[in-house]
Amino acid sequence: MAEGAGQAFAGRRVAVVGGTSGIGAAVATRFAADGADVLVAGLASAQAPPGLRAVELDVTEPGAVEELLGGLPRLDVLVNAAGVIRRGSEFDPAVFGAVLEVNLIGTMRACVAARPLLAASGGSIVNLASMLSFFGGPLVPAYTASKGGVAQLTKSLAVAWAAEGVRVNAVAPGWIRTELSRGAREDPDTDRRILERTPMRRWGDPEDVAGAVAFLAGPDAAFVTGVVLPVDGGYLAA
Repeated sequence: MAEGAGQAFAGRRVAVVGGTSGIGAAVATRFAADGADVLVAGLASAQAPPGLRAVELDVTEPGAVEELLGGLPRLDVLVNAAGVIRRGSEFDPAVFGAVLEVNLIGTMRACVAARPLLAASGGSIVNLASMLSFFGGPLVPAYTASKGGVAQLTKSLAVAWAAEGVRVNAVAPGWIRTELSRGAREDPDTDRRILERTPMRRWGDPEDVAGAVAFLAGPDAAFVTGVVLPVDGGYLAA
C-alpha cells in the first residue's frame, strides 16, 4: 500500500467528487495524509472517510455541482471520481443516458464549475477514466462510452485551459479491488482470467490509484497535462 508523502499538499484545498467510497475515498484519504484540506462530495456523505469534510452531492441535479464548487473560497485540485455502472441493462437507451449523465456529463459540469478557482490558483484536475477508455466492454456499453468520453474530454480541456495554468489529466484504473468489482473477484473463473492477463498477477488496490492521482495533481507533474495514465498492473500492455 502506498504511503503519503508527508506534507506534499500542505495548505492546498482539494475537492473529491465521488469521494465517499472506493477509489474516490482512497484518493481523499491520500490527499489528507499529504496535508491537504479535503472536501468530499457524494451521494453517501455519511460514509466518507473519517475526519474529512463531507457534503451530499448528486452530480445530475441541475445547479448542484455549480453551487458547491462555485461557492468555495479557493480550490487547488479537483478530482472527479463519481461513477456508476449498470451491467446487463446498459443497452436500454434510458439506462445508457443515465450512466452518461453521471460519468461524463457530471465530470464536465464539475470541471467547468471549478475552472475559475483553478485558474486563480494555478491548479489541476484529475479525472477518473478507465481501462475501458481503450477497449470495448461488451456488457457495459454505456460505461465504456462514458469512460472513452472522459479520456477525450480530459485531452480537450487540457488543451483549452493550458494558457490559464490549469492542468487536466486522468487516470485509467484497471481491475481494482472495490465494491464495483466484487462480483468478478468472487467468481473463480473470472478472477483467474483477470489475474492470468495481468502481468503483475494481482488485483489493484484503491491506494494504487490514489498514488497516481496524487502524482498527477502534484508539483512533480508540473509539465504534464492531457495524459490518461493507466493504473492496471500491465493489463493493457499484455
